Amino acid sequence: MKTFNEATGGEGLERAFWNDIQKKDWKDFDQHIASNFIYLTPGGRWEREAALEEFRQLQIQEYSLGDLSSEMNRDTFVITYSIVLRGTFHGQPLPQQPLRSMTVWQEHKRGWEVIAHSAPIPEGK
Repeated sequence: MKTFNEATGGEGLERAFWNDIQKKDWKDFDQHIASNFIYLTPGGRWEREAALEEFRQLQIQEYSLGDLSSEMNRDTFVITYSIVLRGTFHGQPLPQQPLRSMTVWQEHKRGWEVIAHSAPIPEGK
């Protein structure tokens, strides 16, 4: 599974999310981020535009998802998982240990959109 169009279920959506970041396909990525998107990091709460700017600072060479759990309630998926990222963030190496993350997806007329994402990666300055 490489794209949002091929995604079936929560895991597929999450893999498409990370594939877009890895490939830096910001046009596609942007289409799947809700206007009221919230990004939660150890440093605080980020709204859509500031969050997108932070995602653009990721240079991901490789990633792997594990411990993935996908819960659906009507038009919403809550995905929790661990992720191992190899690359840099704001020019600094990413942590080597698995990081716990959560994403909330909601189905809209135009397709699935992320409404919230949490990650233990501190934001850059």
